[in-house]
Amino acid sequence: MSRLPDPASKGLSDADADVGAEARGFAVEATEAGLQTLVPGVVPVTLGDRLALLAAAPLVPTKRQRPADHGLFDRNARNQLEMF
Repeated sequence: MSRLPDPASKGLSDADADVGAEARGFAVEATEAGLQTLVPGVVPVTLGDRLALLAAAPLVPTKRQRPADHGLFDRNARNQLEMF
C-alpha cells in the first residue's frame, strides 16, 4: 500500500498542496489551522449535533442517592410471613 507524501514535508506552498489534494479527488478548505481536506459524504459535527447528543444522554443525579428501601421497594417487608 503506497502512502502519499505530505505536502508540507516537500516544501510546497499552500496553492501547490491545494492542487495536489484536488487532483486526488478531494476538495480543500483553507482554515485558521491550515488546509483541511474535505472528504465526500463526511459532514462536520455541528453545535446542534453536540447539543442533541447531550439532550439524549441519561440523567445523572447531582447528589448521592439514598436507597429506595421503603414502601413498594422495601425488601424486608416482602419477607413477612404473617399479615397479623
